[in-house]
Amino acid sequence: MASNRSRISYLIELPNRSQETIGISTRAREMALKTALGFLLILAVAFIALPVASLFLKSPLDATIRSMQDPVVIDALRLSLTTSTLTILVVVLMGTPIAYVNARFHYPGKEIADSLIDLPVIMPPAVAGIALLMAFGRMGILGHYLNAFGFCIAFTTLAVVMAQVFVSSPFYIRQAKTSFEDVDMAFENAARTLGASRFYTFFHVILPMASNGLVSGAIMAFARSLGEFGATIMFAGNFQGRTQTMPLAIYTAMQGDLDVSLCLAMILVAISFLVIALVKTLTRRVHKNVRS
Repeated sequence: MASNRSRISYLIELPNRSQETIGISTRAREMALKTALGFLLILAVAFIALPVASLFLKSPLDATIRSMQDPVVIDALRLSLTTSTLTILVVVLMGTPIAYVNARFHYPGKEIADSLIDLPVIMPPAVAGIALLMAFGRMGILGHYLNAFGFCIAFTTLAVVMAQVFVSSPFYIRQAKTSFEDVDMAFENAARTLGASRFYTFFHVILPMASNGLVSGAIMAFARSLGEFGATIMFAGNFQGRTQTMPLAIYTAMQGDLDVSLCLAMILVAISFLVIALVKTLTRRVHKNVRS
C-alpha cells in the first residue's frame, strides 16, 4: 500500500519536475542568446568607435590648432560650407514641390520618376561624376552647346554644387515625401472646405505639420553634400579655393601633410555628430507630436 502511494506521488510530481527542467533550459537559452547579442553589440560599437577615436588620439591638440590656420583647411572649409548651403537651398526649393506631388497625386510614369529620383543613392559616386561630365562637360550632350556660348560648367564651383545636388537631393525628396504622406488628408480637406486655396493650404496647414520631417531631410542632405567626394572630383576637379572641398582636401593632404588631413577629418566627424543629434532630436519631436 505504501509503495502504491509513493508510486502515485511520484507520477504526480513528475510533470512538475519536467516543467521545472524545461523552465531552467529555457532560461539558460535566453541567457546565452542575450550574452551573444550583447557581445555582437559591443563588437559593432567598438568597430565603429575605435577608428573615430583614433582620429582624435593620433592628432595632438597643438598640431590641430596649427592646422586650422592652414590655407588648405580654411579654403576647403569655406568652400564646402558655401557650396553645401547653396546645394540645400536648391534641393529644398526644387525637392519640396516634387515630394508633395509624389505624395499626393498619381500621374503616368510616377514609378519611373520615383526610381530615377532614388537612383543617385545607389549609383557609385564616380559613375555619377562621369555621367554629369558626359552631360554638362565641354564635349557633353548639353555642355557642348553651352560651351559654344562661352558658358562652361565642368571644373568650376558651379560643378561642385551640381554634383552635390545630384547625390544629395534623393535624401531630402524621399524624407519630404514621407513627411507629406504622414499628414492626415482630413486637415487638408477641412482647410479646402473652409474656402482656403490649395496654395494657402499648402503653406499654412501642410507645410507646418510636415516641417520637422522636412528639416530632418534637409539636414541629412546637407551632410551628404558636405561629404561628397567621387562625383565632385570627376566632374569639378580638385582645385584649391575653387573646387577642392573638405573630402578632396583630405585626399590631397594625405600625400604630404597628415596633420591637415586629420584636422579636416575631425571637423567632418564633429559635423556628422551634430547632424545625428539634430536628426534624433527632430525625430523624437515628431513621435511626441504623433502620440499627443
